[in-house]
Amino acid sequence: MVDVQGVLERMKFVCLIPSFNEEKTIGWLVKAVRELGYDALVIDDGSSDKTAQLAHENGAEVIMNEHNLGKGASLRKAFGLLTCRDYDAVIVMDGDGQHLPGDIAQFVDRYKEKRPGIIVGNRMYKAKGMPVIRWLTNKFMSYVLSVMCKQYVPDTQCGFRLIDMKALKTLNLSTEKFEIESEMLLDASSKGFLIESVPVTTVYEGQYSAIHPVKDTLRFFKFVFKIR
Repeated sequence: MVDVQGVLERMKFVCLIPSFNEEKTIGWLVKAVRELGYDALVIDDGSSDKTAQLAHENGAEVIMNEHNLGKGASLRKAFGLLTCRDYDAVIVMDGDGQHLPGDIAQFVDRYKEKRPGIIVGNRMYKAKGMPVIRWLTNKFMSYVLSVMCKQYVPDTQCGFRLIDMKALKTLNLSTEKFEIESEMLLDASSKGFLIESVPVTTVYEGQYSAIHPVKDTLRFFKFVFKIR
């Protein structure tokens, strides 16, 4: 007889943290993740500061891009490495401090409960402090992608997410920038994977976002047009 509880307790997760010039936050973030018992892999996307050094000093494995390639290219590079390892799932979180390590437990609990292909953080249920233009953009993009995925995803642009390793190995990703958040949802849903959401807290005070509302919205439309 299979010991289901024992199998769940032995599940292995890794936190993947794409970063670019995040020396102010990467140290405490990696330390917090490691204290929670998770492995940490930081991919430094051509930073000019001490991001890589501080990540390593606080217990993360670090891989580096010689030049800034973009979030999508960085994630694809890291995914290629992680799919060769024995993790059950990858938890992606940004290195700028906007995603709180304390919320990881919600992803893990939902994963153990339903084993979906992807679990996306939902900032929209409690969006206080989110810039209005960001809120409007997220709502619109989430509506469009939910229709395309044929699954309701309230915050498709949230980078805080868990990806089941079996699902990850089937994904065919090609984008280089922030479109990868949308691309992985569309690809996973087209292959029949369930997409779940969990509420997360996002910190906006004093944080700079690399997402440009106009440029990245136009890039989103170009990506969706290409897919359609």
